Amino acid sequence: MSPRTRAGGAAPVGRVLAATKVAMLVADVGLLVYWAVVFAGLIPPELAYKDYDDPILSDWNVSFVALDVAASVTGLATLCCTAAWRPLMTVSLTLTSTAGLQAVAFWALRGDFTLAWWLPNLFLLLFPLPGLVALVRGPGRTAWRAGWEGPSRRCA
Repeated sequence: MSPRTRAGGAAPVGRVLAATKVAMLVADVGLLVYWAVVFAGLIPPELAYKDYDDPILSDWNVSFVALDVAASVTGLATLCCTAAWRPLMTVSLTLTSTAGLQAVAFWALRGDFTLAWWLPNLFLLLFPLPGLVALVRGPGRTAWRAGWEGPSRRCA
């Protein structure tokens, strides 16, 4: 078995990260376009989320700008092949997944299951996960083989 292949015949780490980078490009550009559309007031009322005109919901939505822009900037920096791609990718994927989780949790709490808002946010929540696993594990390594001794030895 190649050192870049997981036990059990799973996809090689390189392939997982390559697919993740494509999804990152889509997500990062998509987030920036979304915010440009929001600030330009171009979302048609029939596509807006429930209570879009409510100032509290508008503030809630805009509160994601910093998180989304940070995810996009670190993601695009990753894709520009900087020397620090690995930590940048980890930060970007974590921020992106967090943004998706926060939005999905909010819509679930409100009982609003509009697919037009759930699908993009589920994408943001879920696509980073295989890449994060690959980044944490590294090629051919598990956390245990990477030198982590486990919580009992680290915390004692």
